[in-house]
Order: sequence, then structure tokens, then C-alpha cells
Amino acid sequence: MIIDIHAHYVPQSLLDDLKEQKRLFPSVRTTQENGGLRLAFSGGKPTRPVAGRLSDLAARRTWLAEQRIDRQVVGGWLDMFAYELPAEEGADWSRYLNGHMRAGVKDLTAFAPLATVPLQSGRLAARVLEEALDAGFHGAMVGTQPKGVGGALDDPDLDPLWELASARKATLFLHPMFACGDDRLDAYDLVNAVGRITDTTHAVARLLYSGHLARYGGVNLVVAHGGAALPYVLGRLNRSRALHADYAEPAAGFRRLYFDSVLFEARALRFLCDVAGAEKVMLGSDHPFPIGDPEPMKVIEQASLTAQEKHCICCATAARLFRIPLKTA
Repeated sequence: MIIDIHAHYVPQSLLDDLKEQKRLFPSVRTTQENGGLRLAFSGGKPTRPVAGRLSDLAARRTWLAEQRIDRQVVGGWLDMFAYELPAEEGADWSRYLNGHMRAGVKDLTAFAPLATVPLQSGRLAARVLEEALDAGFHGAMVGTQPKGVGGALDDPDLDPLWELASARKATLFLHPMFACGDDRLDAYDLVNAVGRITDTTHAVARLLYSGHLARYGGVNLVVAHGGAALPYVLGRLNRSRALHADYAEPAAGFRRLYFDSVLFEARALRFLCDVAGAEKVMLGSDHPFPIGDPEPMKVIEQASLTAQEKHCICCATAARLFRIPLKTA
């Protein structure tokens, strides 16, 4: 069995519901542009149009078959997570997204859905996560910037979420946000090429130094895009900690992280496996985005991995973390 743990899906029923405004949210505004749906939250700028490929099931089935992928872990689209909404409305919005996700994958046995939770409130995020896990979700996809641009995952307000996730031994897939708060990224599509990497690196470095991963030892935290720059700068993080004894030891937190394989370069994947261990790495594609890997197995085959390492990356670790039953003879 081959499992892709990094993909995004927006059910068509959700888009239809939003277009028809069957369910109204006070702080959510919808507009249509050339047939594409844009959302604006709490008076902010509209999102990018929701790409049709996020909902195109026929194209996805074809791609999964071509790539020999049996199961795909699917989260929503980060632009729709709406951490800017007032807390209670944000929780209602997350439940609304989760309801459509659950209905959208009900008859799609290849999909293992991840929930959305309202990171603008740790108390409500914990409640929504518990509801989602009880409803059969395989974990949650969370963004790097709770409460909007500049938010931090080690904010004490989020402690209830970390506590609940730890108690339930839940898997949280950490994904960067689109807005990174750096105007230098406006040109050359650097938001995608570089901004996602720096955003994730900042967010997780704070978790390492704050000691979150030791404090909440039951959480399985998966970091997108091969861990961003973290595997490469781990030595620098350790050196900085040596100068600040009050920081938690980053190497200890790093050992508790999991990673996807969205690196596009076999040598980078081999390095990640050498630093973190192949048992901490899982196949990912970032499907269906153009910046994702259209042939995710290729980098696995080119990375000089043993059969056991490939088994961990393509199947065993993902099945355990996301509670996906393996095929039986």
C-alpha cells in the first residue's frame, strides 16, 4: 500500500453551498470572479480564487491511479481556514468546513480526511478537534500562523488544543500559510518558492525552543515540505540554545517531529532521512497544486533508500500516525 499524506481537497458541495449562500456567516463575504469563488474574512482582502482542481474528483482519481497511490490523507485549503474570524464564529466556520469534508469523503474510500480547527481560540480549537476525532477524522491540518499573520503556535492561549491533542495522541499536520508578512516575497512567486519554507521554519523553531513537543508528548506533529529549513539549520539552533540555557533543547524536540517527502530532490530526501530517520518521513505530494510534486514516488526511488526505509516512508509510518488500516491478504 502507498499512502500520500499531504494533499488538499475542497468538496464541490461546499463551493455550491457558499455560492448559493445557503448558510450565512456574519464576517464571511463571498464574491465570484470568472467563475472562481473568492472569500474575505472579517473585512480583510479576498482570498485567491478557489482552484477548480481542488474539487475535481475525476482528475484526482486518474492521477492517484497513475502514481499507484492507494490512500490519500486530505486536508482543506489553508486560505479557507479563516483564523481572522471572531472566535465563536470561527469555531462555527470550522465545524461547517468539517461537515462538508466528512460528507464529501463519505463514499471515497481512498481518502482519509483531516479536520479544520479554529486556531483563534485554543479552548474552542480543542473542542472542535475532539468533536472531529470522535466523528472519525484522522487528525487535523493546522496553519503556522494562528490568529492571522504573526501569530505563534506556542501562544499560551492555544494550550488547551495542545493538551487535548496530546491526550488523544492526535496527529496534527502543520502547513504554512500563504501570507508571510514579507513584501520581498511579492516578486518571482517567492511566496511559494521560499516563503512557505521560512514561515514553517519560524513556526516550528518557536515550538522547539518553547519545549512544546516535550510538554505535550502525545502529539504527533507532521511538518510539511520536508521540515522546511529545520533539518539543515538544526546545528545552528543547537548552538544558539547553548548560549541561552533557558531555551528548551531543540534537538530533543526535533526528534519528536515527522515530515513529508515534498522536497523534489533525492539528495535532500536522503539527508532528511539521515538526520531524522526514515521512520519519521512519509510520502507527500501537495496535490493538486502546481508547486506540488506531480510524481511523488520518483524522489523516493532516486534517494538510495533501503527496502525497509521505503516501506516506512510509503506506508508503515503513515498508517500508524493517521490510523489507516493496511490491506490484508
